[in-house]
Amino acid sequence: MLRYTLMRLGIFVGCLVVVWGLVYSGVAPRGLGDSNGMWVVMLALVVSAPISFVVLRKERDRASIQVVERVDRMKSNLEANRNQEDEAADAASRKTSGKTSGTMSSTTSGEVPSDVSGAQSRTA
Repeated sequence: MLRYTLMRLGIFVGCLVVVWGLVYSGVAPRGLGDSNGMWVVMLALVVSAPISFVVLRKERDRASIQVVERVDRMKSNLEANRNQEDEAADAASRKTSGKTSGTMSSTTSGEVPSDVSGAQSRTA
């Protein structure tokens, strides 16, 4: 990825030098007023973009494969971490459910405790 970025930067700098030379020699038009520097940079960007698109196609494909591999590796690591957390949470819930099952009050399936908090409920 760094290689692609450096190659892209090199193409831009080369275009910048060529455009500056063309503007300085009078072949390309100068910018209006004090905007000559901005004009040279913008023109170099416009010229270097299609050159980079065509010339760096193989390098761009190589860089995109590296990015896809890195994303896939991160996704698999994230999924492994999620599964590990889920397993730990399931184990913890099994431990706590095993401890609380012996302390549950014995009510039949039809009975509902009147008040869980222990306070007496008032009925009118």
